[in-house]
Amino acid sequence: MEYNTSRPQLHMPEYGRIIQQLVERCKELSTKEERNEMAVAIVDFMGQRNPQLRDEENYKHKLWDHLFILSNYDLDVDSPYQFPTVEEMQVKPKRMEYPKLQGDFKFYGKSILQLIDKAIELEAGDEKDALIQVIANNMKKSYNVYNKEHVQDEVIFRHLKDLSNDRLDLTSLDSLEKNKIYYATNRNNKSNGKNQNQQQNHQNKKRNFQNKNRK
Repeated sequence: MEYNTSRPQLHMPEYGRIIQQLVERCKELSTKEERNEMAVAIVDFMGQRNPQLRDEENYKHKLWDHLFILSNYDLDVDSPYQFPTVEEMQVKPKRMEYPKLQGDFKFYGKSILQLIDKAIELEAGDEKDALIQVIANNMKKSYNVYNKEHVQDEVIFRHLKDLSNDRLDLTSLDSLEKNKIYYATNRNNKSNGKNQNQQQNHQNKKRNFQNKNRK
């Protein structure tokens, strides 16, 4: 019995040994015309075996690149795309820089910074005041969840001032009042739930009345 450990190493295991063998066979063909024809057939077969690649941008280009990698960068065919070199494939991608929050405020998240920037851009008025209250409320929730302790409103005011570079200042307030949108949403949810319960009770009474009449 022949084991995979004794067979040639697969350059891209996700394509399997059958495609690897087809590529090796393509390399052995004597004429370039035959190799071109077989290379096109192999690329089509690779696409059928990996249909998820079709959702990616320029998937045909990627398949031809993979074909060249499977050939160990040694395949004399006419490709519709320029084949990558060994050096290009060995270049590591640049390290992704993650957004950094100031000080010990990582638990607030990037979305809070984006909202703060948006609030700074707004002109003074009701819309800006409402957004600032939304930001402060969410900061308080994030703080309580992350630190697992209740936080005083004055702490949130200081953090908001620091994160906005002193451009959003609520430190003159005694406490944090939840914005009108918060209460309106809760009232709507309770009202919808109450209406649904009333409708359900009405349907149950109607059904019971009909069942009694049938008897």
